[in-house]
Amino acid sequence: MAVSQKINLIALAEALRPVQWIKNLSLFAAAILTGQMLDPAIFSKTLLAFVVFCLLSSSSYLVNDLIDVKNDRLHPNKKNRPIARGDLSQSTALFFAFILFLSGVTFSSFINPSFFLLSLIFIFLQYLYSLFLKKKAILDIIGISVFFIFRVYAGEVASGYHLPIWVTLTVIFLSLFIASGKRRSELVKTGTVARLALNGYGENLLNFYTTMFAVCTLITYAMFTFFEEPVRFQGLIHNFLLEYYPPALDRKWFMITLAPVIFGIMRYGQIIFEMQEGEKPERIISTDIPLIFSILTWGSMIVVIIYVL
Repeated sequence: MAVSQKINLIALAEALRPVQWIKNLSLFAAAILTGQMLDPAIFSKTLLAFVVFCLLSSSSYLVNDLIDVKNDRLHPNKKNRPIARGDLSQSTALFFAFILFLSGVTFSSFINPSFFLLSLIFIFLQYLYSLFLKKKAILDIIGISVFFIFRVYAGEVASGYHLPIWVTLTVIFLSLFIASGKRRSELVKTGTVARLALNGYGENLLNFYTTMFAVCTLITYAMFTFFEEPVRFQGLIHNFLLEYYPPALDRKWFMITLAPVIFGIMRYGQIIFEMQEGEKPERIISTDIPLIFSILTWGSMIVVIIYVL
């Protein structure tokens, strides 16, 4: 009996898809890019918002797997999901989906009323996506993008600070790029059996979407680096430059972050078009060494520019 319970707990943990919580790290974008991450009050609110969205996301994953259980059992890969393979009962999954929903919504009320309302809209759209939107071509890609945007905006609402418009546009196009690449990889690897919405796509159309959104991502991010002024954090290097080389403080330092972004987009394009591995973006971002290197390089540059200069 103890062994059985252990297997069920493992299956439950797997069904919550914790690896996909990496998406919710985008809630920290507003606090980081506005130079407020070291403020304890802002950090604590953003961290709680991250926890809320992890709870709500896992609730939606359980509901999604409950809705798709019959089709998942016929799918070459999805048949290994805990509910589809029978390691997690449907009643248990439904119970925990409700508990996670209730917990997430309750915790969201501790941040502020706007975040509470946004959390309700987010989880409602997640359920709607599982029931309807993901089955419709174009709407499924737009839906994935909307959830990324929701996460970023939720970070703004939780922290009280807003991202520059060019960063917001970059997030929109980057999410569309990732979503299009995901659908392309699914179509190429498993055909239309992967999901109903793929019947509305052709490989050439998804190639067009992916390329278009990749270009838009680079353009909007380049515009951010050119127009945005660095946050004056008054760090140690800032004081040094102020005394010995003040002209350096007026340079558009964000533009140097273009290099890792360009490399990252090129690498992700290689993964999509050459390796046909864009089906699981969260796994790619957490395991592909060149992509991880580009993300860490970009993040390090941003931290230095905002919090050190």
